[in-house]
Amino acid sequence: MTSPEADAPARPNRAPLAITVAIVAGLVMAFFAFAGFYADVLWFDQLGYLNVLTTQWIASAVLFVIGFLGMALPVWLSIQIAYRSRPVYAKLNAQLDRYQQVIEPLRRLAMYGIPALLGLFAGVSAASRWETTLMWLNRTPSGTTDPQFGLDISFYLFDLPFLHSVLGFASAVLLIALILSAATAYLYGAIRISGREVIISKAARVQIAIMAALYLLLQAASLWLDQYTTLTDDNGLITGAGYTDVNATIPGRAILAGIAVVVALLFLITAIMGRWRLPIIGTVLLIVTSLLIGSLYPWVVQRFQVVPSAKTLEAEYIQRNIDLTREAYGLSDVEEIAYNAKTEAEPGALRADAETAANIRIIDPAIVSDSLEQLEQFRQYYQFPDQLDVDRYTIDGKSQDAVVAVRDLRLSGLSDAPDWVNRTIVYTHGYGMVAAYGNQRSVDGQPVFLESGIPSTGSLGEFEPRVYFGEDSPEYSIVGAPEGAKPVELDYPAGGDGTEQTYTSFAGDGGPKLDNLFKKLVFALKFQSEQIFLSDSVTDSSQILFDRSPLDRVQKVAPYLTLDSDPYPSVIDGKIVWIVDGYTTSANYPYSTKLSMSSAINDAQTTAESFALDDVNYVRNSVKATVDAYDGTVTLYAWDDEDPLLSTWQKIFPTTVKPMSDISGDLMSHVRYPSDLFKMQRSIMGQYHVTDAGSFYSSDDAWTTPKEPTLPKEDKTLQPPYYLTMQMPGQTAPSYSLYSTFIPDQKGESTRDVLTGYLAVDADAGNKTGERADSYGKLRLLTLPNDRIPGPGQVQNSFDSDPAVSQVLNLLKQGQSKVRNGNLLTLPVGGGLLYVQPVYVQSTGGTSFPLLQKVLVGFGDQIAFEDTLDEALNVLFGGDSGAQAGDGGTQPPGEPVPPTDGETTPPTDGETTPPTDGETTPPTDSTTDAQAKALLEIANEALKEKQAAMADGDWAAYGAADKKLADTLAQLMSVLGE
Repeated sequence: MTSPEADAPARPNRAPLAITVAIVAGLVMAFFAFAGFYADVLWFDQLGYLNVLTTQWIASAVLFVIGFLGMALPVWLSIQIAYRSRPVYAKLNAQLDRYQQVIEPLRRLAMYGIPALLGLFAGVSAASRWETTLMWLNRTPSGTTDPQFGLDISFYLFDLPFLHSVLGFASAVLLIALILSAATAYLYGAIRISGREVIISKAARVQIAIMAALYLLLQAASLWLDQYTTLTDDNGLITGAGYTDVNATIPGRAILAGIAVVVALLFLITAIMGRWRLPIIGTVLLIVTSLLIGSLYPWVVQRFQVVPSAKTLEAEYIQRNIDLTREAYGLSDVEEIAYNAKTEAEPGALRADAETAANIRIIDPAIVSDSLEQLEQFRQYYQFPDQLDVDRYTIDGKSQDAVVAVRDLRLSGLSDAPDWVNRTIVYTHGYGMVAAYGNQRSVDGQPVFLESGIPSTGSLGEFEPRVYFGEDSPEYSIVGAPEGAKPVELDYPAGGDGTEQTYTSFAGDGGPKLDNLFKKLVFALKFQSEQIFLSDSVTDSSQILFDRSPLDRVQKVAPYLTLDSDPYPSVIDGKIVWIVDGYTTSANYPYSTKLSMSSAINDAQTTAESFALDDVNYVRNSVKATVDAYDGTVTLYAWDDEDPLLSTWQKIFPTTVKPMSDISGDLMSHVRYPSDLFKMQRSIMGQYHVTDAGSFYSSDDAWTTPKEPTLPKEDKTLQPPYYLTMQMPGQTAPSYSLYSTFIPDQKGESTRDVLTGYLAVDADAGNKTGERADSYGKLRLLTLPNDRIPGPGQVQNSFDSDPAVSQVLNLLKQGQSKVRNGNLLTLPVGGGLLYVQPVYVQSTGGTSFPLLQKVLVGFGDQIAFEDTLDEALNVLFGGDSGAQAGDGGTQPPGEPVPPTDGETTPPTDGETTPPTDGETTPPTDSTTDAQAKALLEIANEALKEKQAAMADGDWAAYGAADKKLADTLAQLMSVLGE
């Protein structure tokens, strides 16, 4: 008789299917990971920096193995010893019996699984320390010693971070091993609690005592090293060891290290003798001593000895902080110049500064981007950055400041061509460089271009205009074609009406080649696009371009650099080249004050960046990097061969950084002093321009960077530094410079906005191949008499509140126009400080861009407001400035507004000026009102005509309307007696 169970169908075994699915899923995930790794290999290999990637991988892999074994083996060994030396016949309580019953089936898995899991975490942590480890292995002496211990600075940059990492890792391993071995011993009866008595077996006692001794020895070594960390710690007054640290904290830590060694020896004695009394007493003594010597004694010294006489006792250590902070930030050689600035604008005052006046930049790179969009964009698939760059070129034998930008690709403008082929294979690159004279404007206020158009024409000569690698390039593009094939990459619009298109094929070596199916599959997985694998447009001659941003490319090939936030394009040796400044930084320079790099560079033109190492106290512009805009070639040049950090990295990644001697003369002529470094230096100089310890302690002369004056009062964003070609006091000729100003640093809402200092640096590296100009990087600090020179905020207030200026601006604001104040520049000319601000007018209609209509200038408490800078300077300086500005050839219509000192003189009651020959008697008040009203209506009508012409792109009508408006305003000024 057959049972029902026998007749039932057999249940299918799903285990093989599940295992198969798991294996397949694992293989797919592994291949995805491999695709990413292999794509990186191809990318680095194509650029010639494969050793950078392999060095990181090898170092990380070796450290992972060391970290894994360094954690897993000691933990496994300690558990094994504790288990194997357990008492065989231990009498356990009922609770431990239940614990053993639960754990015993999993004991073998736990004994191997727990160490392996901990080893995995430790390996990942150790692998992340590859930079610290390689720097220690390849450390380079600096040749400078610290003033406290007499050690080379390299000890703090390389040795101390590495030794702290090793001790921290070893301490964690021993502590975890000690805890797990004690838990194992307790679980298996080697440690028992009987009433108030703790019974420990001999084997457990020896193991625990030895491990405790080793742990204490590590803590002794850590305490000893902590003596040196006082030189990089903030003690409240300064960074570095102060009086209390030197006389209490440092000796105390040495004593505590010695006590820890003694207690460790007591634990070793316990392992032999079997008595716990001595190590327990020693441990308690160590804890009490650490409280007394490590905390209480320094507090007593600080409270009762230092505080009453801090200015005297701390003077030596404050001086150390001043000297080493200035050294760490490259400020030790700042030339300080007392500048007794004038406040009266006298005729001919600019005669000695004629070259500087001719180079004053009136085109604001933060405003004219909209102008380039309208005048030079040409197609919706092109774009310009919001913030343009300032460079200089030699035109007709003279250096000329220029506002520059590349015409980059914008895929978001391709609303009519969204498909993959268009976005990846057809629209692949931007086209051309646009450059405008910094000191010129057209009659109607547009920039005057020295390089423009498609194809590019101008004064920059012949160069490769195609931009495959830019700040806003697509994520990836596929370029190149077989020889003889029809080009498919859109090059630029051509033909008289722009309806025709020209096409090209990329002919460089800019990315990995897709010359086989495997590579196509790899990149299809990387970018999650099956079209890369399936499309017949992707041939064996195709290359894939990715990681195209200049900053991204330099960062990948030089991961040890912190990059300047502002790469800029230049035409160099027949190519468009991006120039990127790279910094080596550290937070371990002794006695140097730490600075938040992201906060220091944050201003009206730069948003706060996210840095891997934000708090730094040492920085060097050690590398100048270039990225070819056509083929993406990355070249690194050593700029500071005395920097120990760069020397160390050159040992780690040999042959990746070329010497300065390889820099061509053309490239050298466009290298500049980096703005982010200058921002950090000005942040430090606000306090560290004071070099006397007593004055520094009193903080009676602290400075700060002014707020951006064109922003609302509640906006506390800092004013950015500016590049200008000018002649500083102490110079014999103008040079390309970067400058910033200082005002008093006062707490609270109210700040006296008067100039106290003016910091400038020579930013021009010269034009000789492989040879940097001696003047490059020379910092000059002008110290100004207090309360005499108005700061940017005061000057902006004078501009905005002046009645004559306000009257004209209000007219310009009527209708659908808005007025935009440009950058407020400050120049040390004419024996004083000259302020210059361009004023733009922009329609609020759909199609609009800013036009430079007026220029504000100020000197002392006097201002002038004219159509051109040249006119404004002449009016400001009594009719003859003694120099001619760069826009002196511009002849806009209209009469000038006379300079004012912020006040207007009211008319005398009942009096009129008698007429002279050829003049008419001024009209009465009623007549004046009627005439003014009529002229205002005409001006308003002209303004509307001007805006309509701008919207239609009818520039002839625009010029006629602009002339009509200017003539009307001139008549209005005459009627009003201005």
